Amino acid sequence: MRKLDEDAYRRLSSRTRLVLGGRNPEEQFGFVNTPVYRGSTVLAPDAATLRRGDARFTYGTHGTPTTEALERAWSELCGAAGTCLTPSGLAAITLALMSCVKAGDHILVTDSAYRPTRRFCDTVLARMGVETTYYDPRLGGDIAGLVRPNTTAVLVEAPGSQSFEVQDVPAIAAAAHAAGALVLMDNTWATPLFFPPHARGVDLAIEAGTKYLGGHSDLLLGLVSANERALPALRRTAEAFAMCAGPEDCFLALRGLRTMELRLREAERQGLALARWLEKRPEVKAVLHPALESHPDHAIWKRDFLGSSGLFSVVLQPAPDAAVDAMLDELALFGLGYSWGGFESLVIPFNCASYRTATTWNPGGPTLRFQVGLEDIDDLTADLERGFARFREVAGL
Repeated sequence: MRKLDEDAYRRLSSRTRLVLGGRNPEEQFGFVNTPVYRGSTVLAPDAATLRRGDARFTYGTHGTPTTEALERAWSELCGAAGTCLTPSGLAAITLALMSCVKAGDHILVTDSAYRPTRRFCDTVLARMGVETTYYDPRLGGDIAGLVRPNTTAVLVEAPGSQSFEVQDVPAIAAAAHAAGALVLMDNTWATPLFFPPHARGVDLAIEAGTKYLGGHSDLLLGLVSANERALPALRRTAEAFAMCAGPEDCFLALRGLRTMELRLREAERQGLALARWLEKRPEVKAVLHPALESHPDHAIWKRDFLGSSGLFSVVLQPAPDAAVDAMLDELALFGLGYSWGGFESLVIPFNCASYRTATTWNPGGPTLRFQVGLEDIDDLTADLERGFARFREVAGL
C-alpha cells in the first residue's frame, strides 16, 4: 500500500482525511486503528536519552501514541499548528483561557457564552485578578471600543449557547488582533467541518469532543487547537496542569472521527427539517436556527459557515411553566438531558434572563433547546404532535 505524501494528503476532501487522519498502521503492526495505550511510566532506551528528555514519549501525562494520533488528526482537520486534549469540553475552555491570562489582565466574553464558562470567569479568574467584561454578541468589529490596554483575550461562541446569535468572527478577530489580543472560540456547534476556525482568524479553537466528535453520548473529551502564535503558551499551561484526557475516551474519539462528517451532515438535514416543521406550528413563536432565512443573523451564517448542526432553540407562545412541563413529560422520543451531538434526540427548557448582563433576554415566551438525533423525522414530529396537544390543553390554547 502506497503512502500519500503531504501535498497529496492536503488535496483530499475532508471526508477522506477524516478516514485517514492520525492513522499509522505501519507503527501498529498493521492494525487499522491506533490502540488504547494505558500507562504512566515510559522507559528510556539509555541514560543519555533519559538525561536529554527528548524521547518521543516520556511520561503518561505528556502523551501516548493514542493521544498523539488524535491530536495530529484534529490539528489537520482544524488547520492548526497543534492541539491539546482535555478530559471535558469545559476543561478545554478553562485551559484555553488560562493559557492567555495573568493577574491584572482583562478579557472580553460574549454575553451568549456557555453558562459554565461565565461561572469560571466570575469565580476562578476573578480570584486570580482577571477582570471579565461581557459584551453584546452582535457587536462585531465595534468590540474595539471595549478593548483596553490590558485586554489579552476575546472569547466568542458562534452561534451563542441556547440563544443562537451568530457572531461576526472575522470582524471581531480583526479588532482584537489590532489591539494585540488573542481570539478564543467555542466551535462545538459547527465543528471545524462547518466552520474552519483558524482560517477565520481564531487563535485558540475550543471543541467539546463529547458532542459530535464522540457522537454516541458515551465519552467526555475536550480539544483546544491553536495557531503558531498561541500554541507555545497553550502547551506550557497544559503540561503545568497535567490535564490529560483518558485513553479510552481518546480511542473512542478517534473511532468517532471516521464517521463525524456523515453524522454531522445527517444532523444538519434532520435539524433543518424539524426546524422548518416547527416554524409552521401555531404553538411556536420563533425558531432560533441560523440556517433559516428568518434568523436575524442568517447572512453572517451563510457567509462564514459551511453548514449547520442539529442543535437549535424555539420560542413558544406565552404559556405557564406547567404547560411546558406537561408537553415535555408527554414526549417519548426526546430525552430530557443537557448534552447533545449524540445519536439520540433531546430537549431542555432554558431561560437566559437571570445571568445575561450585557444584553436583555426577553424572547416573549418559554424557550426550549432541541438536539435532533438520528431517529426517523416522521416519528419525531408525531412525538411532538402529542406533546403540543398536552401543551395546548394545559395552557388553555
